[in-house]
Amino acid sequence: MSDPQEINVLYRVARMYYEQDMTQSEIAKELSVNRTSISRMLKKIREQGIVQIRINYDAFRDVAVAEKLKARYNLKDVILVPTKRAESKPHRLMAMGQACAGYLNEIINDQDVVGFSWGSSLAAVAEAWHPTKGLDITCVPLIGGPDGKLASRYYANTIVYEVARKTNGQSKLIDFPAIVQTPDLKTALTDSGHFREVEGLWGQLQVAVVGIGSPLINDGPNWLGFYGERLDRSMQDGQVVGDICSNFFDASGKLVETELTGRTISIELAQLKQANYAIGVAESTAKVSAIRAALTAGYLNVLVTTEETAYELLAE
Repeated sequence: MSDPQEINVLYRVARMYYEQDMTQSEIAKELSVNRTSISRMLKKIREQGIVQIRINYDAFRDVAVAEKLKARYNLKDVILVPTKRAESKPHRLMAMGQACAGYLNEIINDQDVVGFSWGSSLAAVAEAWHPTKGLDITCVPLIGGPDGKLASRYYANTIVYEVARKTNGQSKLIDFPAIVQTPDLKTALTDSGHFREVEGLWGQLQVAVVGIGSPLINDGPNWLGFYGERLDRSMQDGQVVGDICSNFFDASGKLVETELTGRTISIELAQLKQANYAIGVAESTAKVSAIRAALTAGYLNVLVTTEETAYELLAE
């Protein structure tokens, strides 16, 4: 878009189509061009960011369902995203990411410390993030890196860096894996000055945004990409229903020790609960038990999920 004349035409078309509600045929007649040219211009207008189209999920509020969830689990907020049963997972993730990003725009303030875990839901939040203003915030990962082969966009470090970049804030990255080889190695790493800085920020969290895992999907590419094959034995007895930041819990939300417990570097759930906003971003039938357990235990005080998942959470 280096040609000033082209830019002027594109902005003129954008105003006529999006502000004046003129049809493509009416615009074509006004500019003495064919309708196909207008269609191409509208496509370029969106691609160049002259017009940005986003669904305002704040306008959707199934008040009855949200209020029931808030009352049942003593939550500050419930953000529900309308979805169709046949809608693809990428579309559901994108919708939840946009809804959560909009909520973060409302609650995050200057000087806040904001923490993020890992995964596709959190990546969707970072990718949908369009801050309404610059914020002097510090972003920090709540868990170390993956053990397997996980796509880099799902790393906690990547998510933290992306959010900080978009807000003109600062990021404190984590330089060690979530699961280390031995308890002694964990002790050595957590005694380091670098970890002490990260841990200090965990103690100052105003906002924490986390995904919720479920062993029912432990054969998925993201689960295997993060943990590798290490969890197979731990999950066989069915005691674990979910996890947050590799803190595993049962159906009542009680923590369950696994073979990884003494070797895991992440925020503890007791510390997560101290954040002013502890936000869980998760959906799907496979995760209902995990979400319910996390809410029952009080690990979270805000939930971002789909309308379909919300109805299942209320079904007993």
